[in-house]
Amino acid sequence: MSPLQRLLVAVLASLPAAALAQDYLPPEHLVGIALEAQPNVRAAMARAGAATANARALSVGSHEFEASVIPQYRTTDADGDFREWEALLSRRIRLPGKARLDRQIGDHTRSAADLRLDDAEHQAARRLLELWMGWLGSSVTAEETAAQQALLVRERDALARRVALGDAAQRDLELFEAERAQLAVQALGARAAAIAARQALAAEFPQIPLPERAPALPEPVALPGDVRSWRELIIARSHEIGIAMEDATRQSLVAARARADRRPDPSVGVRVMSDRSNDERAIGLVLSIPIGSTYRSAQAAAESANATAAEADADAVRLMIEQAAWATAQAAQDRMVQWQLQQQSLAAQTAASTRTRRAWELGETALSEYLLAQRNQRQAQLAEALARVQALQAILLVRVDTHELWHPELASAQPHAGGEPAR
Repeated sequence: MSPLQRLLVAVLASLPAAALAQDYLPPEHLVGIALEAQPNVRAAMARAGAATANARALSVGSHEFEASVIPQYRTTDADGDFREWEALLSRRIRLPGKARLDRQIGDHTRSAADLRLDDAEHQAARRLLELWMGWLGSSVTAEETAAQQALLVRERDALARRVALGDAAQRDLELFEAERAQLAVQALGARAAAIAARQALAAEFPQIPLPERAPALPEPVALPGDVRSWRELIIARSHEIGIAMEDATRQSLVAARARADRRPDPSVGVRVMSDRSNDERAIGLVLSIPIGSTYRSAQAAAESANATAAEADADAVRLMIEQAAWATAQAAQDRMVQWQLQQQSLAAQTAASTRTRRAWELGETALSEYLLAQRNQRQAQLAEALARVQALQAILLVRVDTHELWHPELASAQPHAGGEPAR
């Protein structure tokens, strides 16, 4: 087990049970089915099969036996007519070293295709996380807005009874009715957004049945360790870096193969002849060697330049992944802090709203001030709910990018806290 794998196991073992709970996520066996059914994953799977077949073809080589038969009829003035024929069986032979290079090219082509399949599954997992948390976030907003609307309606009805008894002014009821109408518009928009998010999730991942109501969200638990450790884990498990390195290695081998091809492969064969109606017979060895030209040298130079470009591309991919890994790991920490601050803000707004309500009931403040305090509390509740969703999504994205969540290829590669296989 590598040091990074040991670090990941230690980090997961230190997570509290609440952090490993995934009741608000889809079942992992359904996730695996859904990811494999994605079009880009199925395409990558087919390309991996094609790469395996291509590697097998490179291993055996493209040279095949060639047979030729030349029947002919000879006419002479002195001796008459003769039936004659000539046959040739030949095959081009790969020079030493070329077969080894071809096998290595095939191996790296296959490895890159396998990594592309893994990366397609990884990108599908990221998309599933995005759509799933988008659905949960919009559902939380819709439910919270609907609950606030129901509460405001109850308060409006209570105030209407007071107005009927002459204990409150009609103007206050009108202010309440205006506030209720405004909140109803917000609730309608939130419900429409939740329906659209659910539809998008169901359309892209129909293999995962969705419950009637979105599951409740737990409180986020910060990832243990520091940003640097998680960043290194993301980089170490990056499929993109692996693909770029495999492509660069393959291209360097292709360049070496092109340089080796400046010495053309010879053709060796056996020639059999029958002349003068089988009175004369001959058998011979045929050796054919193409004469290399500037074309082969130019091809070798072009492939060498492509190899240099592939190495530069691999460096660029590594830099891009390193920056993205830092941003992903840092976002998990920042979103956690933002949610904690939103919790504090909600507590303060709730206390202020409670005091303002009491003051309004005692006639110490105007209804407009209470409605403003209540509106601020609703905004704080929505902000806290969204911050909770964003914090959970940022933490889960780190787990997806470190391949600890929703990655079947790691199921038997490392232990997982709680005795479950890592996904």
